[in-house]
Amino acid sequence: MKFYPLLLTRCLAFGLCLFSVSAFAQTWNQKKCAVVLTYDDALHVHLNNVLPALDSVKLKGTFFLTAAAPAFSNRLSEWKKAAGNGHELANHTLFHPCDGSRPGRSFVTADYDLATYSLRRITDEIRMTNAALQALDGKKERTFAYPCGDTTVGGVSYVEGLKEDLVAARGVQGVYVPHKPAADLYNLGSFMINGQTGAELISMVKKAQETNSLIVFLFHGVGGEHSLNVSLEAHRQLLQYLKQHEKDIWTTTFLEAAQHLKATGSAKK
Repeated sequence: MKFYPLLLTRCLAFGLCLFSVSAFAQTWNQKKCAVVLTYDDALHVHLNNVLPALDSVKLKGTFFLTAAAPAFSNRLSEWKKAAGNGHELANHTLFHPCDGSRPGRSFVTADYDLATYSLRRITDEIRMTNAALQALDGKKERTFAYPCGDTTVGGVSYVEGLKEDLVAARGVQGVYVPHKPAADLYNLGSFMINGQTGAELISMVKKAQETNSLIVFLFHGVGGEHSLNVSLEAHRQLLQYLKQHEKDIWTTTFLEAAQHLKATGSAKK
């Protein structure tokens, strides 16, 4: 149990305390921790596997959508239905450009190499994706995820000029986000998932519970379709744990978590 000396001293001085120490663990929408489930790249398995699994336990996810992906452009009505069910449609750019100049980036094509982009081009593509998503869900508030975790064009942050268009952005650094004035809303960390078992995923949530933190999961394939993949069973076990412990765990969307951080003064100024 954590103690709060200043508060305890004041309570003893007045002989009365209206708060219990345990209450100060309830910082995430009156719960002990927050969990955000995010799914990248607009894959068919997100519609075929993930959405039915989430809906079966009445949990909400955030889908960072690449608007040019076939599983997005060819299945618009299904994404619109997902939004209507409370899932977040979020921005993952129009074409998913990555910096091909970095090591291990042989998969980056010349047409969509962030190393040769201009700020104008990436800005236009992100705004165009916002417009496409708004056409589906009617919403103006939007969050963003950096493709490949790349945050700059020519050494300059390309989201800096888009803060009026985006509420928050997700990075790829594997960190737990504490509930204190330190969170950078435009580079909130996440844990990339690839091959973990259900037990391993649950242990990550348990650490968030123990530290009263936010954990953001970054999924690609769920049951296939992507080289970064987690099994359907591991994913199912994670969802079951979140559902069984929803008294203590706030499973929410990336947008709602960011809004909470901002509203409670926990975001970096």
